[in-house]
Amino acid sequence: MAPPKGKGKVSKKKVLSSRAQYTMRMVESSTCAVCKTPCTRGLHYLSLMSQPGAVGKGVPCILTRRKLN
Repeated sequence: MAPPKGKGKVSKKKVLSSRAQYTMRMVESSTCAVCKTPCTRGLHYLSLMSQPGAVGKGVPCILTRRKLN
């Protein structure tokens, strides 16, 4: 039997951009309400969700920003 192709080869990842990429957690209005350092985006989302019948999916929290490798 022949050995499987590609075994032992190391490929390098290509860098598509020199800019750093970040990810943020999605938080709901209850999290924004108790936040110690409220941001503009969170306060706006909190005011929208306080309206009767409002349905929201969350807002990205800048305080939970993580750099991707």
